[in-house]
Amino acid sequence: MSSRQRLFAGGHLRQLRARRGLKQAELARQLAISPSYLSQLEHDDRPLTAKLVERVASLFPLDWQDFRGDDTDQLALMLREALADPMFEAPFPPDALARLAEQQPAFARRFVELHGTYRRANQRLEMADEALTTDSDASARLPWEEVRDWFHLSNNYVDLIDRSAEQLAAAIAGPLGVADTEALKAHLMERHGIAVEIALGEALRSYDAAARVLHIASGQTAASIRFQIAYHVAATSLSDAIQAIADNAGLRSAAARELLTIGLANYAAGAVLMPYGHFRRSAREFRHDVDRLALLYQTSFEQTCHRLSTMQREGERGLPIFFCRIDMAGNITKRHSATRFQFARFGGTCPLWIVHEAAAIPDRILVQVAETPDGQRYISIAKGLVKPSGRFDRMPRRFAVALGCEVQHAEEFVYADGIDLVSERAATPIGVSCRICPRINCDQRAYPPSDREISVDLFRRGAVPYEMENL
Repeated sequence: MSSRQRLFAGGHLRQLRARRGLKQAELARQLAISPSYLSQLEHDDRPLTAKLVERVASLFPLDWQDFRGDDTDQLALMLREALADPMFEAPFPPDALARLAEQQPAFARRFVELHGTYRRANQRLEMADEALTTDSDASARLPWEEVRDWFHLSNNYVDLIDRSAEQLAAAIAGPLGVADTEALKAHLMERHGIAVEIALGEALRSYDAAARVLHIASGQTAASIRFQIAYHVAATSLSDAIQAIADNAGLRSAAARELLTIGLANYAAGAVLMPYGHFRRSAREFRHDVDRLALLYQTSFEQTCHRLSTMQREGERGLPIFFCRIDMAGNITKRHSATRFQFARFGGTCPLWIVHEAAAIPDRILVQVAETPDGQRYISIAKGLVKPSGRFDRMPRRFAVALGCEVQHAEEFVYADGIDLVSERAATPIGVSCRICPRINCDQRAYPPSDREISVDLFRRGAVPYEMENL
């Protein structure tokens, strides 16, 4: 922390304590200081030291993002996040990071940028490696795979679109903060001369440019109807920004660029319905209770989960979560992870993961503590959803969505309440997929990992008909 500008944060510490329901003595104990020292901090009689800044940022990472220190403080925090990478073995003292940020800011910024470049390069190498190990041509990705990877490498956050959508939402909703269906329809008519007609129809959404009428199928849920209207609002109002991003994305085919254009319009629609700042505050207040958020923003469970996965704005990040949607065959049709949790890009997912059970049992939220082979534990929820077809001769679409965070953020995740996070038996051991999972003694394994030799004994049979060698 800069010695020239001391950080007084009494009001914020009091708000943090109130939000958490902590007494002064309880917060003081967590910060390893005396209650009298905390009282002085809360009354701005003393500033936060570099060590206390580090402690608050470590214990309450989401609350810390709302502090507004100087650039040196923010740079020291970014350094701390970069140096938390497992590739760096020894932790750096907070005082040393503060001095480095203050005395060598250009070097510190360059280091943070370099680490970000390293992580993105690693992600690209992992994608190429996985494609090669499946005997496919890495340069021959399908258009939808290109678009999926583009969003993944963008960390599922598109700043220009998100900020523009937030401004658009404010113009439509006014002081209410949430644009309802009537407000969206009024915006289309007043700003673009487009009428909205909701009636029976085969297409979920279609636009008659000659008549300037947007047709929405009435058989959808209220949340889906509202999203379809928001899509057209975003696609019409933010068309220049969307097109510029799609044209400069470096995708190989016209089909991929068109799919990205649709994906960006869908992204913008979600950002209009759930504007970043307003939604982030609500998510914190409700401790990421998806049902409560969906009720407030008049959105579906899936739409709300998806929006939670986009809270990656610099300096205002939300809870680091992973999110995916999986169909009845185990195909992952949406995925993003702001955590260390990884999804299989090819092949099936782990059968022990709760999302598969959720797909078979719709409209119930299932909760699981899962542990990946690297020893990291996650609180994972999954809910099975059914989208009716509206016809007897057409099967409804069944799938499940999953959402989760690392156990260190359990206090911010309402679904962790009452769950044993510590016991050895509390966690279900899962992997990314059988193809790359290193677990030897798993009786749910479909086939051995591709990097292990196996041996077969004709006169001995375990859970699987082979044994794997340790690496």
